[in-house]
Amino acid sequence: MASSYSSDLKLELMVTGEKSNLWGDITNTNLVILQQAIAGYEEISIAGGAQTTALTFSNGITSNGKNAVIKLTGTITGNQIVTIPDSIEKVYVIENGTSGAFTVTVKTISGTGVTWATTDKGKKMIYSDGTNVVDTAFTEVSSDISPQLSGDLDLNSNDITGTGNIVITGNIDNTGNIDNTGNIDNTGNINNTGNIEITGNIEITGTLTADNDVQADSIGVGTAPSGTTGQIRATDDITAFYSSDALLKEDIINIPNPLEALKKLNGVLFNWKDEWIKKQGGEDGYFVRKKDVGVIAQEVEKVLPEAVAQRKDGIKAVKYDRLTCLLIEAVKVLSDKVEKLNKENK
Repeated sequence: MASSYSSDLKLELMVTGEKSNLWGDITNTNLVILQQAIAGYEEISIAGGAQTTALTFSNGITSNGKNAVIKLTGTITGNQIVTIPDSIEKVYVIENGTSGAFTVTVKTISGTGVTWATTDKGKKMIYSDGTNVVDTAFTEVSSDISPQLSGDLDLNSNDITGTGNIVITGNIDNTGNIDNTGNIDNTGNINNTGNIEITGNIEITGTLTADNDVQADSIGVGTAPSGTTGQIRATDDITAFYSSDALLKEDIINIPNPLEALKKLNGVLFNWKDEWIKKQGGEDGYFVRKKDVGVIAQEVEKVLPEAVAQRKDGIKAVKYDRLTCLLIEAVKVLSDKVEKLNKENK
């Protein structure tokens, strides 16, 4: 009885009494084929216009279709099809190393297959089940145009670190850290109990809920952030409340000599220097105007230092809301003076 061949790797299967004095050679050949199937690598050119390239599976000898890893190469000027014979069952790692913006599909002759998109020049682990070629989904994320998950992504207490953009239309539920130097564009909710450190922009059309601290370089509400460290810009009202309960305070006294202190302050009209305007991103007639109104921080500091703070760059800033307290006490002094005058004139 003549030798037969295995269905997948086409190894020669010898029958007792056949191939006298050739068993050693045939066994060595079979071992080489096995090595090719387990660890073989070959570059196959598919250069040219739209065409079909067939991988070969010859009986009893090494063939390009028997390699474990195949790199497809060449400049392609049309969509390419690479075929594996029907009935072959085998696992491959295939890299699309071609140049040219055209698709590459690896399939069985009669069945379906796996396609690399026009810009996808990455690697895929695929297998032929004898009828169709199937993507295992064990694909490099960096080489997949749109990697997809059918379930949750478990980070196993590790971090996500990236320099690109994260675009999500669902929710982000995270208990670890997110460190990203690109942008995060999200149309769902971000629920996070860890840290989010981003040097790009966060654009969210849903709700951001954080059970931990949130730190940002600058924030824009209803508008783009200014890019100036520490600034918050909003196109509508910012509503907030300071803790002011008497239960939290001690050593309470009225502001002394409020009227005299107020007389030492000047309400002024002024023009911002060009250097400051440039640092704020330029005059826009809304957040940044050349002509403005206010007080002088150094004057306020002399009479009510609690209403003045000095930033890291040495520039003094006024807590304008604190001036209300001075005004309240000054009005009370004026009111007493008016009442006294009224009594004297009666």
